[in-house]
Amino acid sequence: MKVNKIDHVSINVNDLSAAKAFFLDIGFEVRAEWEMEGELLDRVLGLRDAKTACVALGAPGSQAWIELVKYYHPSDETEIQQSYPFTLGIRHMAIEVEDIEAIVSTLKQKGTETFSEIQQYEQSYKLCYVRGPEGIILELAEKVK
Repeated sequence: MKVNKIDHVSINVNDLSAAKAFFLDIGFEVRAEWEMEGELLDRVLGLRDAKTACVALGAPGSQAWIELVKYYHPSDETEIQQSYPFTLGIRHMAIEVEDIEAIVSTLKQKGTETFSEIQQYEQSYKLCYVRGPEGIILELAEKVK
């Protein structure tokens, strides 16, 4: 038995456009967009009458991708529960970027919450946690050269 790679991470959202724009602002590229419903989706998810819209986003040159999923049916209209880096469960993804200052500046201008200003960890990384739409937490990391 062996693991070959991480293929993708799926994030459920109510506002697909806002989540897509957030990842595009960071530098991701759209790889595909589709809607899905029917018997196969119902069997895979263990649901009935499921209908989704999806956007696949990837970093240039990377095989792994992020899948944003909007469920039209069944829908979850509950309010997003804001989590923090210390909240139990999967809390954030770390994204290696170039020019973290420019990315954080762009995100702040668009109203994105940052947990702090950009911090430097030893001589290895500049780091900044940000909260995007739907409560998505990303750790932006730029290698120090």
